[in-house]
Amino acid sequence: MKTIGLLGGMSWESTVGYYRAINEGVKNALGGLHSARIVLYSVDFDPIEKLQHEGDWEGTAKILSEAALNIQSAGADFLLICTNTMHKVATQIENTIEIPVLHIADATAEALVGNGIKTVGLLGTAFTMEHDFYKGRLNQRHGIDVMVP
Repeated sequence: MKTIGLLGGMSWESTVGYYRAINEGVKNALGGLHSARIVLYSVDFDPIEKLQHEGDWEGTAKILSEAALNIQSAGADFLLICTNTMHKVATQIENTIEIPVLHIADATAEALVGNGIKTVGLLGTAFTMEHDFYKGRLNQRHGIDVMVP
């Protein structure tokens, strides 16, 4: 079993959902008392949220890249970012670490394409809906048309 790296804390409430879903999936697949091998780094969201609203994405990327390096050093085989919005700095994180970052938009696209869906509505934070890191990736890499309110 591979070790999953979770970059969480943005918010801690959403991180719980990722942790729960992954472990429920492992339990359903393997049965018994099996659970996922996970390295979790939970950041303090308050300074990150402030940097977001100041438009300081480089500062945000620096904090998250340092956390990702810790996750990698702890033995994770790959990294998941436990929030849509912080995928805005996924490329900077990828450029800092050697393990792959599994991008949430790619996983979303895989499910959409697998179900024959070619157009989708996107609801999320203003950052996720207004910036191109999510909808652009869905469209440019996967040919999915994205509509936002």
